[in-house]
Amino acid sequence: QVQLVESGGGLVQAGGSLRLSCAASGGTFSSYGTGWFRQAPGKEREFVATITWGGGTTYYADSVKGRFTNSRNNAKNTVYLQMNSLKPEDTAVYYCAARRNPYIATMGDFYDYWGQGTQVTVSS
Repeated sequence: QVQLVESGGGLVQAGGSLRLSCAASGGTFSSYGTGWFRQAPGKEREFVATITWGGGTTYYADSVKGRFTNSRNNAKNTVYLQMNSLKPEDTAVYYCAARRNPYIATMGDFYDYWGQGTQVTVSS
């Protein structure tokens, strides 16, 4: 069973930065795709970003383009979400997800594995 563990969340002031990490284990990930989703209190889960393990192809939600950067370190089986210029509306639990194909996907139903989530809180 593939396991995903997120880390790096915390409390920051508006305009600050955080880097989230998602460490994967239990599988071979060269042909996988990964995604970041977030869910704020009282809100539905929304897509944030995705990256493929093999090619590093990325895609971002409009709400985070220009502020967030998705990357990966294949040797460490880890993906990263660098979040800059954070806003209070970015406050949410952030989840890492993985799918067993390299294609871009923005819907949660396309993902096979999910991490436990990490809390990001941006104060005003």
